[in-house]
Amino acid sequence: MSRLGRRLSSRPLLLGPWAAPRGLRRVSVAAGPLRGAEGSSTPSVAGMEELLNRSVPPLPPYETKEKAPPPAELRSAEFVRYYRALRAGPPRAELLTRLARDFGVDHGRVAEFSAKVLQAREQQREVGALLQAEDRLRYYLSPRYRGLFQHLGRLEGGLRFLVELRGDLVEGLATKAVDGPHVKEMNGVLKNMLSEWFSTGFLNLERVTWQSPCEVLQKISDSEAVHPVRNWLDMKRRVGSYRRCYFFSHCAIPGEPLIVLHVALTSDISSSIQAIVKEVPPLETEDVDKITTAIFYSISLTQQGLQGVELGTYLIKRVVKELQKELPQIKAFSTLSPIPGFTKWLVGVLSSQTKDLERNELFTESEWQEISEITGDSTTETLKKLLNNNEWVRSEKLVQVLHSPLMRLCAWYLYGEKHRGYALNPVANFHLQNGSVMWRINWMADTSPRGIAAACGMMVNYRYFLEDTASNSAAYLGTKQIKASEQVLSLVSQFQQNSKL
Repeated sequence: MSRLGRRLSSRPLLLGPWAAPRGLRRVSVAAGPLRGAEGSSTPSVAGMEELLNRSVPPLPPYETKEKAPPPAELRSAEFVRYYRALRAGPPRAELLTRLARDFGVDHGRVAEFSAKVLQAREQQREVGALLQAEDRLRYYLSPRYRGLFQHLGRLEGGLRFLVELRGDLVEGLATKAVDGPHVKEMNGVLKNMLSEWFSTGFLNLERVTWQSPCEVLQKISDSEAVHPVRNWLDMKRRVGSYRRCYFFSHCAIPGEPLIVLHVALTSDISSSIQAIVKEVPPLETEDVDKITTAIFYSISLTQQGLQGVELGTYLIKRVVKELQKELPQIKAFSTLSPIPGFTKWLVGVLSSQTKDLERNELFTESEWQEISEITGDSTTETLKKLLNNNEWVRSEKLVQVLHSPLMRLCAWYLYGEKHRGYALNPVANFHLQNGSVMWRINWMADTSPRGIAAACGMMVNYRYFLEDTASNSAAYLGTKQIKASEQVLSLVSQFQQNSKL
């Protein structure tokens, strides 16, 4: 083992309980890994119902809501231990389904107080009476399980547990292990609660360096979802000269990365990820005169349970301020972003056009003639196979022929393909919501197998012109207008002239 390896492995990864906010005396919840300790018990339905009845506090009458005593903390801690003892999969899914279905909103009370609000309006009663009727209705719209979540959040380690539980919900909904309107509603309620608990006032910005604790470096490495870290030398480069790495932690979960942002400090806007994550930067002290640009090349959420909680936008804004303070000469802020889903979309369009039209209309006649000569197939079947298995990049001729059509198709995918009026591509939608400009599409910017498979090797820069981000964000969110550069708009125009969907 190398000296570097010995240095890292000699310090154990400390995965102890996450701390609670200061000044709060709480019952401690035994902490396991973030996903929860997996037991082997198969619970009985009766036992599960009994546990839920004990753990979920009843909604007190509106008149005594301020005077109702809180449930015993031991009951909430018992729920945590019970849940963690369940095997991941069907047992946990059953518990979550019962919690969502049987401990939600009292629909009878909601109907009763909805009628009273309408009655107060129809009778044109005084404003105070109407507001009180609305407050009663609002109170009874709160599901019972919300009270459980609130009490769990007050336990030491309880916030961590709720992130874990929501991670199970998100995964279960994605795989259909749990489903139905009640579960989806509970997922939304918990997401909103976590959004409040993880607002910026409770978040700490921390920079990662090679001197950071080994357990932090390990977690940063393990959580890198965009450009996987290959080894410790690679990790050292990503936190070394001309690089910055930051993460948000929570005051109740100190030192635990929640979302991580990697930045490259360069002299221009990068068009290739290889230059950032593969080439070894010079082992020298940073020359600040060479740094004029900050490239955000990877942002990764480390906790599935925080999916949908707005952390990325705030992290980028905080890092921009931090860089401006440290390196005021930086004038350009940009991303070098992946384009997940482009290849899948392209193959899908090729398949649907062949099925419906018995021909494709994505390529010009001359382009398709050249492609057919190289593949030896006048249909799209061979091309689709080559796109699916990455083999097309082995043919220099095919790469050259596909350059122009794939660039304009990618521009249209990013700019023209929409979901409810907003960009279909999730990365594009995220940065456009933040007020960036879709600035440049880069050919063969990521030649890794993952990059070729996801987007035929292409990546895109989203520029953050700081003086315009607020107006750009408002325009996108309000009128769904995408701000794009001349290069992108020119490619979109070429698509509209040469391709049909």
